[in-house]
Amino acid sequence: MNSSVTAVSSNGVYSFTKPNRDSVRLLAGLGVEGDVHAGVTVKHRSRVAQDPTQPNLRQVHLIHQELFAELREAGFEVGPGDLGENVTTGGIDLLALPVGTLLHLGDEAVVEVTGLRNPCLQIDHFQDGLLKQVVGRADDGTVVRKAGIMGIVITGGVVRPGDAVEVELPVEPHRPLERV
Repeated sequence: MNSSVTAVSSNGVYSFTKPNRDSVRLLAGLGVEGDVHAGVTVKHRSRVAQDPTQPNLRQVHLIHQELFAELREAGFEVGPGDLGENVTTGGIDLLALPVGTLLHLGDEAVVEVTGLRNPCLQIDHFQDGLLKQVVGRADDGTVVRKAGIMGIVITGGVVRPGDAVEVELPVEPHRPLERV
């Protein structure tokens, strides 16, 4: 299956949603150029309040566009950038990737997957009831997070809608994604 970038988004100010862009530039070790969450140390407000010296394992937020179709079926209208992601992809099961997977975006950029996004109550402020759609429980009671994955920029470069996404799995044994 061909995997691709379907949208890119960024915002220089704290806001739940991020406007779509024609392109974004990923900066090695930092994140999305001009995005409020770019940096070597954590930039998410709740993380900064806990410990501002933590490494930023959430430089780039990626969501699979297939989630939007699932949410539409449940009565929600959500599109690229609405949940604060930087890169929207199609044709790849992001949630099934192991920690350490390298995502080659376009001709140059490489993002290393660090873990799952841990969605917060702000999602319900965007659309009431949406949090229950992106966080649930499996039959065995484990928490299932569907609001995308996080990563760090290994190699910078420009990323545009239509760019190919190539997946490079880490050596085994693979570690499943956990919230970061």
